[in-house]
Amino acid sequence: MSRIAVIGGGPGGMMAAVTAAEKGHQVDLYDSNEKLGKKLYITGKGRCNLTNAVDIGDYFDSIVHNHNFMYSALYSYTNVDFMTFLEKNGVPLKIERGDRVFPVSDKSSDVINGFKTALKHNRCRVYLNTRIIDLLIVNNTVNGIVLENGETRSYDAVILATGGKSYPSTGSDGNFFQILEKSGHQITPLSPGLVPINSKEDWPRDLQGLALKNVALTLYKKTPKGQKKVKSMLGEMLFTHFGISGPLVLSLSSYLMGNTKDYSLELDLKPALSIDQMYARIQRDFLKYQNKDFGNALGDLLPSKMIPVMVALSGIDPAVKVNQITREQRQKLVACFKQLRIGFAGLRDFNEAIITVGGVNVKEVDPGTMESKKIKNLYIAGEMLDVDALTGGYNIQIAVSTGWLAGNAVK
Repeated sequence: MSRIAVIGGGPGGMMAAVTAAEKGHQVDLYDSNEKLGKKLYITGKGRCNLTNAVDIGDYFDSIVHNHNFMYSALYSYTNVDFMTFLEKNGVPLKIERGDRVFPVSDKSSDVINGFKTALKHNRCRVYLNTRIIDLLIVNNTVNGIVLENGETRSYDAVILATGGKSYPSTGSDGNFFQILEKSGHQITPLSPGLVPINSKEDWPRDLQGLALKNVALTLYKKTPKGQKKVKSMLGEMLFTHFGISGPLVLSLSSYLMGNTKDYSLELDLKPALSIDQMYARIQRDFLKYQNKDFGNALGDLLPSKMIPVMVALSGIDPAVKVNQITREQRQKLVACFKQLRIGFAGLRDFNEAIITVGGVNVKEVDPGTMESKKIKNLYIAGEMLDVDALTGGYNIQIAVSTGWLAGNAVK
């Protein structure tokens, strides 16, 4: 039996602690907060979208960075394994749209209580309000931890699962990235992920509160050879007082690398129609409303709140009669529907980010055990790793799968 320290009381850390204890190790779980799973409490607006029920082989399409690194972890501890674990520990589950998995109660606290039940059953010792500020490393081998009060404690192995920098109010301050960097690890630069976007233009802010469904957003990056398409997605988005948010925007934000001002978005309000079909549709509406003012002729195509904005963007006088609009003006209006550009003024910060993009370079971590290749007996799990995924429960599954692998591998 070895003495194991797990640092971080999120899903990855709790799973690592339970798994290591099940193997017979004496496990101490540390968290700087007053309660375990503090970030889980706000996940999914408090409902906790804890995993996704798609076939585990389909997970890799939703992992944005370093999905190859996750093969061993996800196939060793699958979404089905995690769902079985929670139900075994008193958390009945349900599957909703998009195969998202939630507790039947819609309460994230039930998921945390499930983890607590497993921790208690396996006699894990939990230390709350306890901040770890350093590791004891001798000859590239970890053999203990340093508490904030200067006390040192010896351990045979340490599992780090302290999270990234998103929602720092939940304790994710990123301090262990500096400790690992000092110890020889390479850290991929950190940036907010699954985060809303500040728009360069003012018109999105004029639409504050308007939600759009079944639209397409395409992310472009400026290159020396012109605009390069990065990713296109269908779904829902929301206009805000600072720009844009919603599932589509959050997902596409994770594909931004480097200077955000090199990127732009193209909004297609009618993705089911080709440009020619959109032109024909506008012609039909214009024939129907041929004697109306242009500003009063778009009600069949747009939410009322969006009409003044689209009229302004088209450059067509709202008072002109529809039957007087030229072919060139109709073509410009079609472009507003199909190719509406939104420039970036930057991402929102870590306070609004669901996850952190970047982290410990995965080339320096054994994908089959989560042990550091730089420091023996040190294991790294969860959001600390340079692995991230889209919304839908994938990121929590990454955390618990890597946590399970680490807990299973400690000696």
